[in-house]
Amino acid sequence: MTDVRTPTLAEIVAANPAAARTLDRFGLDYCCHGDRTVAEACAAADLDPATVAAELDALPVEGDRSWTELEPPALADHIVETHHRYLHEELPQLDALAAKVLGVHGERHPELAEVRRLVAAVREDLEPHLMKEERVLFPAIHAVAEGERTFPFGSVANPIRMMTLEHDRTGELLAALRAAAGDYRVPDDACASFRSLYERLDALEADTHVHIHKENHVLFPAARRAAGVDDAA
Repeated sequence: MTDVRTPTLAEIVAANPAAARTLDRFGLDYCCHGDRTVAEACAAADLDPATVAAELDALPVEGDRSWTELEPPALADHIVETHHRYLHEELPQLDALAAKVLGVHGERHPELAEVRRLVAAVREDLEPHLMKEERVLFPAIHAVAEGERTFPFGSVANPIRMMTLEHDRTGELLAALRAAAGDYRVPDDACASFRSLYERLDALEADTHVHIHKENHVLFPAARRAAGVDDAA
């Protein structure tokens, strides 16, 4: 049975990507706060750690783990091709869809005004973040692999620190969006567009959690090690 005192949530997901959905369902944050153990996360959420551990143990090991073997430059490229590309395409579409659904259903479902606001806030939060990674941090990670250590912004640890803080903000917005949308439970009178909005927002949250997990707990530590930067720096 999973030891609730070790490993960390991030390590559990790295070992079995299928665990991500289970942890999401319990509301246990393995991306921004993935350094906690099951016991620590459950204590904060007032959950029974044995129940969570039992569900994790019942999961088959499945999902792509090949990215865990990539060197930092290749992992950065993988993140851009997999997660950044998805967000660049999906965020504008979800923004427009949220506005459409609010216009049609807003009178009967006033919560959609907050959903619409938060979808726009997530887009405004993530799009500049992606560009900073693509134009500043990820090229620096490639340069570190070529031997470069000092940049106009100092060491690679500086943008990593900023991106990590921005990940926390993204996590807060996604949690607020889920709460505003009633955990993405679709009402009985929902049309196809309403249903699609909630299904796609649920999928975006799940993908972004995995995305942040790959950066916070795999890419960023590896990049810091490659640059010879102490974790406390």
